[in-house]
Amino acid sequence: MPDPMMPEAIDSAEQLRRFEKRIAAGEKIEPKDWMPERYRQQLVRMISQHAHSEVVGMLPEGNWITRAPMLRRKMGLLAKVQDEAGHGMYLYCAAETLGVDRREMIEALLQGKAKYSHIFNYPTLAWADIGVIGWFVDGAAIVNQTMLAKCSYGPYSRANLRICKEENFHKRQGYEIVSTLSSGTPKQREMVQDAVNRWWWPSLMMFGPPDASSPNSAELLRWKIKLHSNDELRQHFVDITVPQAAAVNLALPDPNLRFDEASGHWKFGEIDWSEFYEVIKGNGPCNRERMKARRDADTEGAWVRAAARAYAEKHTDTTTGAGA
Repeated sequence: MPDPMMPEAIDSAEQLRRFEKRIAAGEKIEPKDWMPERYRQQLVRMISQHAHSEVVGMLPEGNWITRAPMLRRKMGLLAKVQDEAGHGMYLYCAAETLGVDRREMIEALLQGKAKYSHIFNYPTLAWADIGVIGWFVDGAAIVNQTMLAKCSYGPYSRANLRICKEENFHKRQGYEIVSTLSSGTPKQREMVQDAVNRWWWPSLMMFGPPDASSPNSAELLRWKIKLHSNDELRQHFVDITVPQAAAVNLALPDPNLRFDEASGHWKFGEIDWSEFYEVIKGNGPCNRERMKARRDADTEGAWVRAAARAYAEKHTDTTTGAGA
């Protein structure tokens, strides 16, 4: 630990003061700017987790591409899954601006050292799940990512701007599926209500633990990596979603859900956080299945990565030779 009277310690304190002044003024921090190491670490953790979530998030929906009920639905779902792969790439690129290697991040995921959103460890049991994922899961992601598009780190902010535009199409696609099923046959209405019942509570958990139990929230808010707390974002999502459910005659599975005139918010029941922590620990319905799929894909895609590297090296050699 540096002596507080030494010049380097004074310089560091002054740099931190200037950094936090810029944050308070709403300026963006860019890759070559000075930043505290803790700020960098928090961003690497958050952005890599976000990237992993996009890539693993392709899996619950991917196995429905061939089983979608019509060509239009197949094309829409295929485009959505492709978008999610792209989102992962945007985010890995944003993380790399912080000096972390993409392969290092992927290895951390494959070895179980890195996290991704717990929501992607639940199974998609019926076609209606695809609609509800678009409505709930992508809807929750939009609430979170709209905030992150204004975060203090420039590359992450700009990546989320682009992601949000595409996520809005995903939510619309999901809500259209839900609306169609809810106005269909009794069996279709039963199917979509069952999906709503299963996905509602895990979707509320997507915003993270309650503020009082969140170890990183205070620091993230202080440095404007996040602009709103977990509980604030969760409440906003509920307020948006309750009227949408009423519009398609679907019931949200919460007997305590009620509108509070005084606050102007929808009050909801207690979340079972023990389930959240069990899934995070690796004990969810599909944790092992999802990680096996990612490891298998990484192994089977090794030849593609090797070929791409060889092509890039050959292209570089050719370009260098031409300029010699």
